[in-house]
Amino acid sequence: MLPILLQPPVPHILTAALYSGLAMHFWRTRWRGAVLDQPVKGLVVWERSWLAIALALHGITLGMEIFPGGNGSGMHFGFAIALSMITWLAIALYWIESFYARMEGLQMLGLPLAGVCALLPWLLPGQHMLANAGSITFRLHFLVAMLAYSLFTLAALHAILMAVTEKHLHRGRLTPLFAGLPPLLTMEALLFRLIHIAFTLLTVTLLSGVLFSEQLFGKALTFNHKTIFAVVSWLIFAALLVGRHRYGWRGRVALRWTLAGFGVLLLAYVGSRFVLEIILGRPA
Repeated sequence: MLPILLQPPVPHILTAALYSGLAMHFWRTRWRGAVLDQPVKGLVVWERSWLAIALALHGITLGMEIFPGGNGSGMHFGFAIALSMITWLAIALYWIESFYARMEGLQMLGLPLAGVCALLPWLLPGQHMLANAGSITFRLHFLVAMLAYSLFTLAALHAILMAVTEKHLHRGRLTPLFAGLPPLLTMEALLFRLIHIAFTLLTVTLLSGVLFSEQLFGKALTFNHKTIFAVVSWLIFAALLVGRHRYGWRGRVALRWTLAGFGVLLLAYVGSRFVLEIILGRPA
């Protein structure tokens, strides 16, 4: 029975169904109708367990996509797998962070997105073999880069939620849904905590790529579009953090810089892979 469940597209569809089912549950019990008058509560045990099962199945599915031979000797990666992995890590980080902070609002953004991205490797199977994938150094570099992407994804979703909440506040029409979220100052503090950690990981990624390019990629560093977009994104987030600490940037200014930096970072790998694989149909 288990081998059948692990045959594509079954695990992709099951993962998407688990994410979507949990999103529908939250919509019906947290986000609409008379239930919005109920006190805000965090995840209960069975909801955490449901999400943990979805994350476990998503992780297994990604493992089969990235290491199709099962021996770990080579890594397949591409546009669809990148998006799927980034959202998987982002939801996993949300699951961990939700033990310590109120992040209920991210459910309505993150879970549907994760459900869609879980299907992408099956719907858009274009991928290529990563060079030097057997190197421990490369795999550490790869893991740090994916964690940085995922934390910035979580920060971008958080920024979108804050922007919508602030818009409702200025209009004086704050619905019970948004009224149940933490105060904007609390959400802003969490946003910058995410950005600080993600920025550190991005810095490590760029430095390791520059200093150890030969060991990581088997060739000297080249300033292609991926490198340029990554550096520009780093500069945007560096400016945001300097502005925050030196000039007290907050509110809409901070949200715009966050989303701008994330947009540029997304172009660094995911955007370039999308153009090559989906638009141009090139494997590498």
